[in-house]
Amino acid sequence: MDLTGWGTLLLALVLSCLLIYSTWDKLYKKRNLPPGPTPLPVIGNLLHIKRGEMVKSLMEMGAQYGPVFTFYFGQRPVVILSGYQAVKEALIDQAEEFSGRGRMASIDKIFQGHGVVFSNGERWKQLRRFSLTTLRNFGMGKRSIEERIQEEAQCLVAAISKYKQKPVDPRNILVQAVSNVICSVVFGNRFEYEDLQFLKLLNLFSEVFVVMSSTWGQLHELIPSIMDYVPGPHHRMNPLLEKMLEFVAERVKMNEATIDLTSPRDYIDCFIAKMQQDKENPTSEFNLRNLLLTVLNLFFAGTETVSTTLRHGFLILLKYPEIQEKMHKEIDSVIGHNRSPNIEDRSKMPYMEAVIHEIQRFSDVIPMNVPHTVIRDTAFRGFIIPKGTDVYPLLCTVLRDSSQFTTPDRFNPGHFLDESGSFKKSDAFMPFSTGKRICLGEGLARMELFLFLTTILQNFTLTSETKFTESDVAPRMTGFANVPIDYKLSFVPRVA
Repeated sequence: MDLTGWGTLLLALVLSCLLIYSTWDKLYKKRNLPPGPTPLPVIGNLLHIKRGEMVKSLMEMGAQYGPVFTFYFGQRPVVILSGYQAVKEALIDQAEEFSGRGRMASIDKIFQGHGVVFSNGERWKQLRRFSLTTLRNFGMGKRSIEERIQEEAQCLVAAISKYKQKPVDPRNILVQAVSNVICSVVFGNRFEYEDLQFLKLLNLFSEVFVVMSSTWGQLHELIPSIMDYVPGPHHRMNPLLEKMLEFVAERVKMNEATIDLTSPRDYIDCFIAKMQQDKENPTSEFNLRNLLLTVLNLFFAGTETVSTTLRHGFLILLKYPEIQEKMHKEIDSVIGHNRSPNIEDRSKMPYMEAVIHEIQRFSDVIPMNVPHTVIRDTAFRGFIIPKGTDVYPLLCTVLRDSSQFTTPDRFNPGHFLDESGSFKKSDAFMPFSTGKRICLGEGLARMELFLFLTTILQNFTLTSETKFTESDVAPRMTGFANVPIDYKLSFVPRVA
């Protein structure tokens, strides 16, 4: 082909691209959605995301486009809510309209709208109502679950003592201890820390967290129609989730073989009994698939988020030993060394409560929240959000809202203390989200954080040879989850 032919071809390509872009731009601007960066065909707003920094990029766009803006995941518009006021207006003031669960490309192929976390409509209502009632009956917020956590906290102290002050990465022992609490409710028993099969399973949870938060995981969420065909670590998600489901399925089979319907031992027994009760009901959502995926929801959520928060907390206390010292003094004053902490102590320990709240605020484990969707055409701040549009209420922008917290980017327990040193609440404290989709395990998680952290600090001082910086303790703000840096610490026994 001569130069004239190449020039004609190039001109045709340029004109075609301009025509496609012009058509797309007109269609895009016709929608009465909130403003946002102009998307490109196919890849949407991908180029507006800094490599591996999806959360930071969205936070910056909130500062540019305002608290409500539209961002395109490929060709799919998603509404982003930034800051306390916008999130409150959506999830609390218009709770019903924003109560749907949005899509997540990384896990949708496994869950497909099943399980209590990722379902919608009547299925979600039935599963959530049942789960709340069953967990409450098994002691969530009552003394029986408190005793389970206390016993597990003592097992954790015994396991820590075996290290004899040697530097150790706390990830495994923390994830095992936290997971054992939800295991005792869901499966009816705990696992020994030496159980290699259990540890292998928990490592799968951690790997899912890491993959979802990686650059590959972020790309999969942003342009799934392309990334489904691109080789990479994001394709490990489905095999990892399948392995977890195999473990849950085996536990369900064990329960089915030994169940006494008149005396349920755990959550699985209760669900099986409900399946039997509703077997003639064509509208019932109590079936094997929802059982398996709801148990996986509870198991995962009840393990990874709390253990990750504790890992952040330990790292922060290593950076700020003066805060740890004040916590030790409050523990010694209120509890002493001759008994285990109990949940009633919480109201007498304002500094401990403030530090735990600040650990949750600052570490911001799930910064983007799990996506919502509007269940009907919804008027919001002068815009119309069409039914089925996904919405990301950015929890990171609530927990770091400068109108709600005086030093939002610094660790500061004073955010939750008044002038007299008493604990004070904050409406912007939303690590568990808020509204109709608030985490159903909030009560359990808060109890675990208090009892585990207080018991460990009652018995040990946390030290490290490494001098950590503010950058080390700051959350990375990249993808789905904020995972702390790898570190080691020593647990030095405290002398009574």
